[in-house]
Amino acid sequence: MKHYVGLDVSLKETSVCVLDEEGSVVTEAKVLSEPEVLVAYLRGLSLRFERIGLEAGPLSQWLHDGLAVGGFCATCIETRHAKAFLAAQQVNKTDRKDARGIAQMMRVNLYKAVHVKTVASQEKRALLTSRRFLGRRLLDLENEIRGLLRGFGLKVGAVKRRRFAARAEELLGNHAALDKVIRALLPVHAVALAQFDKLDTELRKVAREDPVCRLLMTVPSVGVVTALTFRATVDQPGRFSRSKALGAHFGMTPRRNQSGELDRNGRISKCGDEMLRSMLFEAANVMLTRDKRWSWLKAWALQVAKRSGMRKAKVALARRLAVIMHRMWVDSTPFCWTRKELAA
Repeated sequence: MKHYVGLDVSLKETSVCVLDEEGSVVTEAKVLSEPEVLVAYLRGLSLRFERIGLEAGPLSQWLHDGLAVGGFCATCIETRHAKAFLAAQQVNKTDRKDARGIAQMMRVNLYKAVHVKTVASQEKRALLTSRRFLGRRLLDLENEIRGLLRGFGLKVGAVKRRRFAARAEELLGNHAALDKVIRALLPVHAVALAQFDKLDTELRKVAREDPVCRLLMTVPSVGVVTALTFRATVDQPGRFSRSKALGAHFGMTPRRNQSGELDRNGRISKCGDEMLRSMLFEAANVMLTRDKRWSWLKAWALQVAKRSGMRKAKVALARRLAVIMHRMWVDSTPFCWTRKELAA
């Protein structure tokens, strides 16, 4: 007889529910959220498991890989689908009921699987998110120092990040009380800047050594960070059957609300990965406003801008960049600057 397993994962413990083909509960338990413990528990049941499901979350990739090493094929399910299904099945939410609901989803085959990224992709992603975090904290520190100085009529003005600490010290003058406050923040700024530079250097090194990133950087206005973000987020290009699907997958297509005579197209959905979406929009913005090089892609985006405005043109260009970069990755071909090259 086939059996189906639902795992409701939390930080310390995981609720496990096993159902048979008819939907009857075979066993329920709570075990530690460790791959070895889960594997040992499932092996101890001596049952044939048709499907094992767990909701996508912070620990999902780690547990998924651990179960695979232990000989169990698990499936990460999409969180929005799981939330809608579980909300329809229960009034009071508990870990035990969530595990039973996930097992039921596995039994009736009513779920949407989520791609589990490879370890190499997770490592690149960790590098990108850490660099982004330090960059934002640096900006917060600089804005805090600017605000403190501005209250006393001291204006930092436009200055490069390397010169920011020296400029702040110049403005302190004879403000003894302010001097103590600012000098407590400047060492933090110096340390954060040094570590940001280390991560930035490592990021550029990883991108240079990756042939896919070098290929993606042949696209105008696509730099190191955008290429590596695309590489780490997509992970495996073969999981998309069509390149056009990337626009909707990363939330760059309009929402649609249709019911009877009502049919509205709204703003972009903004589902999927926010970091990649922002990087693609930034690349589109650079292409249309700063990059002086001409290409058929820029000409197409400017035509869209004439019809619908620059803002919509940037979103459309970001969406098309995702499609083009995926196709380049699949075909292993560099960017074509002219229509003739594209046709050839």
